[in-house]
Amino acid sequence: MNVITRRGALRLFVHARAFSTAPPPRLRRLGRVLVLSSALTTSVLGYTFYNDASNIETAPFDTRTLSDLVRAYIVYGTCSIAPLVDVAPTILDILFGIPGVSKIVEIFVRATFFHQFVGADTTNGVLPLLTSLRTENKGAIFAYTVEVEEEGGAGQTNVERRPAHKHFVEEIIRSINASADFEDGMDGSQNGHIGRRTWVAVKLSAMLPNAQSLINLSTHLTNTRASLEPPVLFPGTPLPSDLSILHSSTSARALTESDIHDLKELYNDLVQICTRAEERRIRVFIDAEYSWYQPAIDAFGHALMERFNKLPSNNFRQTWWDISSWTSSPSVREPVHDKVRPLVYVTYQAYLRRTPAHLTHSLALAHARGYALGVKLVRGAYHPYELAAHQLARSASSAVESYPSNHSRSLSISPDPEPPVQPSKDATDQCYNDCATLLIDAISRDIHRSGRFGAPGIGVFFGTHNWTSCEFILDELVKKGLGVGERVGVDEVQKDAVWIPLEVGERIAFGQLYGMSDALTNYLVGRMRCERPCVIKFVPFGALVQASFLIPYAIPFGTGSSASIHKVMPYLSRRAIENKSVLGAGAATRERKEAAALIWKKMKGLVMS
Repeated sequence: MNVITRRGALRLFVHARAFSTAPPPRLRRLGRVLVLSSALTTSVLGYTFYNDASNIETAPFDTRTLSDLVRAYIVYGTCSIAPLVDVAPTILDILFGIPGVSKIVEIFVRATFFHQFVGADTTNGVLPLLTSLRTENKGAIFAYTVEVEEEGGAGQTNVERRPAHKHFVEEIIRSINASADFEDGMDGSQNGHIGRRTWVAVKLSAMLPNAQSLINLSTHLTNTRASLEPPVLFPGTPLPSDLSILHSSTSARALTESDIHDLKELYNDLVQICTRAEERRIRVFIDAEYSWYQPAIDAFGHALMERFNKLPSNNFRQTWWDISSWTSSPSVREPVHDKVRPLVYVTYQAYLRRTPAHLTHSLALAHARGYALGVKLVRGAYHPYELAAHQLARSASSAVESYPSNHSRSLSISPDPEPPVQPSKDATDQCYNDCATLLIDAISRDIHRSGRFGAPGIGVFFGTHNWTSCEFILDELVKKGLGVGERVGVDEVQKDAVWIPLEVGERIAFGQLYGMSDALTNYLVGRMRCERPCVIKFVPFGALVQASFLIPYAIPFGTGSSASIHKVMPYLSRRAIENKSVLGAGAATRERKEAAALIWKKMKGLVMS
């Protein structure tokens, strides 16, 4: 009887276990591991966030919202991991190629990186951002810009069978019109073009069927330009005769007939863009690129400046007997000039060893030829590529006789034994500040020459993410009498506000890339006092062409579909890699920590309120 009872009880126990909802031991162990891992991960993230928020002092004048700061913390937390930045393009290509996963990745990317660095999906979609920036006393460089893959051409066609480089020209003109329409809708007290702070940037390598034509012209100029005293290192400095080869009956060994045809068309397209910009009173910025493009880019840039930045013959200095200059109120005074000057700006890269001599020559050339010099001063984004290309060219040159087929072709065309770029970041920083000093001196002389309301003979855009350089430039402006310092208190921090007269504000501006160094941008806006914005965000918008050939570069906007993300993402990953001068050397970590500190500050404020 006892045996039967035991067997029945055992049978009942087995049946009970079979219908039990309790998880088996293996699942229970897995659950404990997941809970412990989640708790550990949360603890690590919490400690990291607390450590980030506690170990940095926030800059004053920051106006970002809590959602902006959370997004920035996630984005720059990712960018702080250098190996991840390097492999990002490969990872994204893989993830976007997996059905199902690609949609999840797209949603994440759009909510984080896309909104951090990209203005909107369409031209009209960018307009609310321009309005938001202007309410914060910031301007914008509005650009449809692409990067050309070195192994491919820019002249591919899009789905509508239009050449990509012609589509680019159309987008630039559309950007000019959108910028002008926006400015026309701003404060009606603006005196025509005075104070307009929505500009447009162009990239020449995207405006050709094949960017090799720029390299060929650069090679021709490097081999044929007359020597200067003192000499200017590669990639040299432009001369007025640089583009004469386009109209010469003499053939050039480095240039094919197709090159000549395409380069003439490029010049005509640039004239079309600048003519429209002049009509709508919108400044045009010509981007710098790799050194093997730069001699040709400089030639086109200075030819355009001589044509569109021409100073009026009566651009004399106003004197005390011009009674209207000191009896009229500022709101009714009229400038002597009636056109935007400078209209065209070219880019000077401080990481090139030639830049101080190149800039000095450019100032002298502009003065001698009677046009205003437009300068965008940057550090440069291609340093590691320039070093690698130069090293490959040197090694290939020394081994070509023995192993001509075993060496990859280098794009470098420099004849110099040393690389064209500075040997170190410190040398680049010093060069940037030296050039800034040279330019501030030129601005001071120009104002003395032309008076308060004469046409500016120089305009300078300081493109920099470097706090030290920004402070240095502000100090130099005050030291040279171009700004007036005044002690002000903001958020219990005493800082010198710098009052910038209108005639100085028309000649200078600071700028940072959209989505980067927002703390620095807000700090400069808070410190500088001027009738018009003196701080600009470089705002790129995205490509509408095949992503395999063209990659968005400068406010980016996309197509409004998942293809938009696919085409803008290469821009984001490329900029992260190329701007290690911005994101590297701890800069991404600083951005992350600043965001954390401001999040902590805002959260405490919410709790206390």
